[in-house]
Amino acid sequence: MAYRDFRDFLKTLENEGQLLNINEEVMPEPDLGSAARAISNLGDKTPALLFNRINGYHNARIAMNVIGSWPNHALMMGLPKNTPLKEQFFEFAKRYGQFPVPVQREETAPFQEVEITDDINLFDILPLFRLNQSDGGFYIDKAVVVSCDVEDPDHFGKQNVGIYRLQVKGKDRLGIQPVPQHDIAIHLRQAEERGENLKVAIALGNEPVITTVAATPLLYDQSEYEMAGAIQGEPYKIVKAKDTDLDLPWGAEVVLEGEIIAGEREFEGPFGEFTGHYSGGRSMPIIKINRVCHRKNPIFEYLYLGMPWTEIDYMMGLNTCVPLYQQLKEAFPNEIVAVNAMYTHGLLAIISTKSRYGGFAKAVGMRALTTPHGLGYCKMVIVVDEDVDPFNLPQVMWALSTKMHAKHDAVIIPDLSVLPLDPGSEPAGITHKMILDATTPTAPETRGHYSQPLDSPLETEKWEKILKVMLNK
Repeated sequence: MAYRDFRDFLKTLENEGQLLNINEEVMPEPDLGSAARAISNLGDKTPALLFNRINGYHNARIAMNVIGSWPNHALMMGLPKNTPLKEQFFEFAKRYGQFPVPVQREETAPFQEVEITDDINLFDILPLFRLNQSDGGFYIDKAVVVSCDVEDPDHFGKQNVGIYRLQVKGKDRLGIQPVPQHDIAIHLRQAEERGENLKVAIALGNEPVITTVAATPLLYDQSEYEMAGAIQGEPYKIVKAKDTDLDLPWGAEVVLEGEIIAGEREFEGPFGEFTGHYSGGRSMPIIKINRVCHRKNPIFEYLYLGMPWTEIDYMMGLNTCVPLYQQLKEAFPNEIVAVNAMYTHGLLAIISTKSRYGGFAKAVGMRALTTPHGLGYCKMVIVVDEDVDPFNLPQVMWALSTKMHAKHDAVIIPDLSVLPLDPGSEPAGITHKMILDATTPTAPETRGHYSQPLDSPLETEKWEKILKVMLNK
């Protein structure tokens, strides 16, 4: 089921009991960040929050924690809110395999109701606040940023829709962090090598499927819009931007159009990141905003980041697992069973696989490190047997504690790439990576005593079904 726009999804959340309206007046700081942190602390079935009265911002409403639980993630996919996590994984993988689904182009969009081109002042247009108390400024952190390949601008798949943190630097200026492993960094390099500014468009308040796909590590020439259509099961609606000729999400609440200024850099940060640490300050590119369009009385959306788990871990969990799963299946179609890369955006990945021969699991781990996501993230890969559920952490810990031999099964590869935000990298962007082989040794490996595994009692599966029905009554 496709959602018409952001408001349509919020209505669904409310109807399903997964949206909490907060009608009392709140302060932008610290209330918004504090409430979003607090709701994340209360478990994995929590609702989204909609703040309807914010001191200092008349008529502004802000939604947070929108995909911040597994029920909300299931509803994003049009599934029942109680769909188990592992079922969500395989359903996401099934839909991912339907890519590409052609887009539906529209001539106009709701966000074109109000248009501003003169005297743009983001401080008047956007409700701005710090999410964490030591952030270096105000950030827009859940907008999708659209850019295109400068050398091949007509290739629809090379148009990138991604999520990058944006610091408000002035009335019409934003700082952006284009991590080298992400597509926008390629586009910016192409533009700057030509001495040109890079056209960008930024959409805020989007229906959740495009936000989810924008955070998914697709291949460089895979269209996020065509993947969004695959995930929602019908063509995704887009509309042309006015200044940049880029394609935009039709259902956005607010759109900013502008350009990254070639060769210009400015200090940006610090910012409380998904790693649970502040990222520090760095010299980053600047975006000049030339046009703003928005719906009348737009609903704004922000993302709280901090010590896991927060909304970003739900939003970027399964959509990190599935691309790794699909890319590993291409290399090992008969062996790979499932992939769990939900921990700190895939800095750790757990892979369940069949083993064809001794040493095979280590080869699977090496392949994971060379996927597009693995190059910038996976710094620890745990490989387990086919009968170990990578989403069941007690089973994974059992495999590590009984199957792994420190001398034979820990592989360390020095000085590989990782995103600079990893606080353990030294220098920033470089780290040692490790593969832990927690699979049963296969010939010609003969060590250990694994010839008598314990099976479940007969009819265990039958009783699982009986008890599940009884518990759901």
